[in-house]
Amino acid sequence: MKDPHRLLGAALVSCALAAAGVGAVPAYAMDNQLWISAPYETVLPGADADGDARARALAVQVSRDVADDRLPAGQLTVDVSEIAAFARVSWPANCAPESEAKAVCAVPEMPAGTDSVPAATFELRALPGADVSASGYVRYAAAAGEATSHPGETRVGVGNGPDLGLSEADHQRDLRPGSQTSVRATLSNSGNRTAERTLLWLNASYGLRFKERHANCEYREHETGTSALCVLDEAVAPGQQYALKTGLGVGRKAMYERFDHSVHPYSDEALAEMRGEWTWTRGTGSELDLRPVAAAGATVSDPDIDPQDNYGTVILDALNTADLKLTGSRVSGGAGDTVTARVIVHNRGPAWVASLGAGASVATVRFRAPEGTTAVNLPEERCWTQPEEPEEGSATTYFCRTPIHLHDKASYTFEIPLRIDRVVRGARTTVETLNDDPELSIREFDPNLRNNRAEIVVNR
Repeated sequence: MKDPHRLLGAALVSCALAAAGVGAVPAYAMDNQLWISAPYETVLPGADADGDARARALAVQVSRDVADDRLPAGQLTVDVSEIAAFARVSWPANCAPESEAKAVCAVPEMPAGTDSVPAATFELRALPGADVSASGYVRYAAAAGEATSHPGETRVGVGNGPDLGLSEADHQRDLRPGSQTSVRATLSNSGNRTAERTLLWLNASYGLRFKERHANCEYREHETGTSALCVLDEAVAPGQQYALKTGLGVGRKAMYERFDHSVHPYSDEALAEMRGEWTWTRGTGSELDLRPVAAAGATVSDPDIDPQDNYGTVILDALNTADLKLTGSRVSGGAGDTVTARVIVHNRGPAWVASLGAGASVATVRFRAPEGTTAVNLPEERCWTQPEEPEEGSATTYFCRTPIHLHDKASYTFEIPLRIDRVVRGARTTVETLNDDPELSIREFDPNLRNNRAEIVVNR
């Protein structure tokens, strides 16, 4: 089954495909295809007051689609000629420079079952006096045996300013509803200017709660959780790192939760933009600080030069269940009438159900129109059809999906218009949930699948 409305998340970090058109690809071509993964973009900090420039590391991987056989060791060619006027490169031991602007790096073999290997990690630094308007591309090509890659590239620029970042925090599994936990991360500045103040954004999904509401933070409740905006007065100088800890309560309704946070150099404009038109309420607890001594509280004028690492997401899964139940309906009408059947998906809890990461529907229901009727005017944004194979008859199977979250004790109703082509007394059809969606499997959280079926009955 193909759902044309499902968003297929493709987060390919690098390597734009240079093919002008894509047609059918022979199997042998897939066997001989390599892919290059590298940062899409990076910004090199300009020199600081002492004339020193901080380095940026570029880590490059080579991967393949078919990993059935051994792939011999190969090579990665790196060309930095476009950035040589404003940056210098430091090559690792596995890279042999062919010139000042190009190197060939040894790529290890891929044994059978291995689909990617690290190829090279090299450093770039801005040259003294580099123009902040300068930019160019580092370009890559890879080969191993008979396999070759599409070209890959990383855009490189130069900037002056703070570069705040958050370390990745560990995902948390098997949490107990009613317990407490915390998310720990490291806030750092890898730019060349001090961030005099920091604007911190936090978001805890509906099944979580903030253990404390700080006086230097504003909070907003919304349908899928609680957001916070915090102004931190501690100055963060280049090279400095600070621990950031957020305490969270795991609610009785928690199951598939997530916590998001991001950091930005403070400005009045940035704060106003993030507040938007929503209403925020200031906390009354102790202030959230990066360190015990607060700094002067000046406003930074330089923007963050490379915001790619300003944001982080943590998945927090709790050991919980949610019982979905389907309710059908009975409708009546004469030939030529259009009647509306209703199918209700009810979440009996105790947990809410949400797919805030993958964006999968809480439930997808499948049905056929009852005998003598035709489903008409189903909403295209929610429903689609799949004609059956000829040997199975001419009946059409319909699929309709709920939103990506459903609160505990809440319901979602599908309205299904049925045109009665001919009256068939007691015509009925079964509506049921698809329980094995790999992005959100109902079978994994619903303890009672027996009530995930219902009937639509016409003219009984």
